Amino acid sequence: MNKVFTDGLSFALPLLIMAIGALYSEKSGVTNLAVEGFQGVGAFFGALAATLFAPLIGNGNQAIIYIAMVCAAIGGALFSCIHGLLCIRFRANQVISGVVINILSVALTAFCTSAANAAISGNASNKFVLDVSSKFTVPLLSKIPWIGGLFTDMYPFEIIIAVLVVVLWYLMNRTRFGMRLRACGENPQAVDAAGANVTRIRWMAVIISGALSGIGGICFAYSLLGNFSPSIYQGFGYLAIAAMIFGNWNIGPTTLACLAFGLAKSGGLQLCIAAKLPSNYTDLFLLLPYVLTLLLLIFFSRKNHPPKAAGEPWDKSKR
Repeated sequence: MNKVFTDGLSFALPLLIMAIGALYSEKSGVTNLAVEGFQGVGAFFGALAATLFAPLIGNGNQAIIYIAMVCAAIGGALFSCIHGLLCIRFRANQVISGVVINILSVALTAFCTSAANAAISGNASNKFVLDVSSKFTVPLLSKIPWIGGLFTDMYPFEIIIAVLVVVLWYLMNRTRFGMRLRACGENPQAVDAAGANVTRIRWMAVIISGALSGIGGICFAYSLLGNFSPSIYQGFGYLAIAAMIFGNWNIGPTTLACLAFGLAKSGGLQLCIAAKLPSNYTDLFLLLPYVLTLLLLIFFSRKNHPPKAAGEPWDKSKR
């Protein structure tokens, strides 16, 4: 059971930070299907930084992980500017923009990874191999029955993400910026009439979305894959969007949805191991989060209430 909680949390938290990134964008009125692309490009920047800094500060130095997370946030934020430029500046269709950015990111990162490896080592591999992240156990909390597994063999980034989630919740629900951001997704004309800059707020929300998705991407690269390669694009971005929708565009319920997806994934894998099934069944059990997505869609889609202005380009002259 502890293994289910441990692996489930290491999957759920990166997924959650990406879902909150999408939530910030959509709460501002910009529909964001580009989370998958932001995740991949951010992870590329983080993995490249880890590869370049490892010889300088020493292989195995855990500081590399934190450097990678910062660079992933910067890379995701920079790449998200394409979505902002298309949707906010040029008022393009936001759904199409997101899909195109996801396709672009796959080809772009595959090419850049091969080119970077060729320049660094002379081997044009499409993969950056990352050091294994250290883990730690919280002494007292790990002894609690049933939930102690949540505090066992934790990655350092899990604490960082947990703190970020609290900060992002406070920013969204308890600050003037958060109030204006939420209003931009409901009635941007009212925000403009109150003297706030709708365009600037939407830009900030999209950039925050890119940065958070980049952090999620590099965390997946370290925890699930141990490397960066085109395999980073496994539909996690779309799963994060699904969690945001099931959470009805609120951070609290979105957190529960991500935890459910994480436990479904880790539980399915442990069930496969416990049943001693052949390895080819593993992929089948890893489909459980996506099956859960379909089931939740059936039962909860009618109760969702997305921001009213989501997907609508901002037009100052419109009243």
